[in-house]
Amino acid sequence: MKKSFKAILLVIAGAALLALAACGGNKDDALSTKKISIGVTGGPHQQIAEEVKKLAKKDGLDITIKTFDDYNTPNTALNDGDIDTNNYQTIPFLDQQKKDKGYKLSIAFKTVAFPMGIYSKQIKDIKDLKKGDKIAVPNDPANEYRALKLFEKAGVIKLKKGVSQKATKNDVAENPLKLDIVELEASQLPSQLSEVRAAAINTNFAMGANLTINDDAIYHEPIKNNPYPNVFVVRTANKDDEVVKTLKKYYQSKELKAFIEKEFKGSVVPAF
Repeated sequence: MKKSFKAILLVIAGAALLALAACGGNKDDALSTKKISIGVTGGPHQQIAEEVKKLAKKDGLDITIKTFDDYNTPNTALNDGDIDTNNYQTIPFLDQQKKDKGYKLSIAFKTVAFPMGIYSKQIKDIKDLKKGDKIAVPNDPANEYRALKLFEKAGVIKLKKGVSQKATKNDVAENPLKLDIVELEASQLPSQLSEVRAAAINTNFAMGANLTINDDAIYHEPIKNNPYPNVFVVRTANKDDEVVKTLKKYYQSKELKAFIEKEFKGSVVPAF
């Protein structure tokens, strides 16, 4: 009798565990075609996601937008299954995160680009930089490399050959003006602009300080065919899910393209 009773308890316990597993779901399951969550950073990505949400609602797809205030958490949340997708990052940033943290994430499609600009409150042309001037760049790996490459393209400095995405000011090979390169937190660059002669600032932070590529930058990356598109990212297991194809249709629609061009006036551009 005792053995039979134990056997019954084991069966009941097993059934309960199966029921809990069924309720909890699995982050590797196919994403729902009715409900989906998108992780974004505040600002343009959130605004764009809100427009996508409106388009999707007409077709019966309910989108939940989750806004983050940093660049690391959205990938952690996606990898751990706390959100279904995200859209906020460039390819080099994603590649570095995957390398450093082992995330199983994949690019689904390109969305927009944020051309980086060099801004100044003291000079009107990049050629007006003088010997010993201070210039500022973001201090995070992906963006510092990008900023240094921008100054290089402007003819101000030259980087070492074969420099990697983790380049810092120590990788500058030629600095004829002996410029003092200051590395700062990306979000702090606009507020520190008056303390340096010029600074390479990410567009989202520039926009927050009412700086625009077309009106205020003294030099900037290409607006068309920008080399740093932002990408829509999913867990690798969900890359070919039906809802991902549906979201691509919205993100790359003529309606969204028109919204981006009208709303951001060149500071954010379609990358599709």
